Amino acid sequence: MSMPSGMELLIIVLIVLILFGGKKIPELAKGLGSGIRNFKKAVKEDEEEVVAKKSDEIEKKPEAPVQNQEIKNS
Repeated sequence: MSMPSGMELLIIVLIVLILFGGKKIPELAKGLGSGIRNFKKAVKEDEEEVVAKKSDEIEKKPEAPVQNQEIKNS
């Protein structure tokens, strides 16, 4: 499947303009941009949270207890 040519792109743009109107398109683009920005922010916060949890687990990991074994002389 190839990329649409110039004439096909022009027809697509005209159809979108007719469907949504000139005023609605900038609002849609602004909403889409803010949605993408919020998504990236949430992903970044989740990654930071996972890294913080892993570092906390490493710090809190107890050392293996030393078991005292008595050797009985028979």
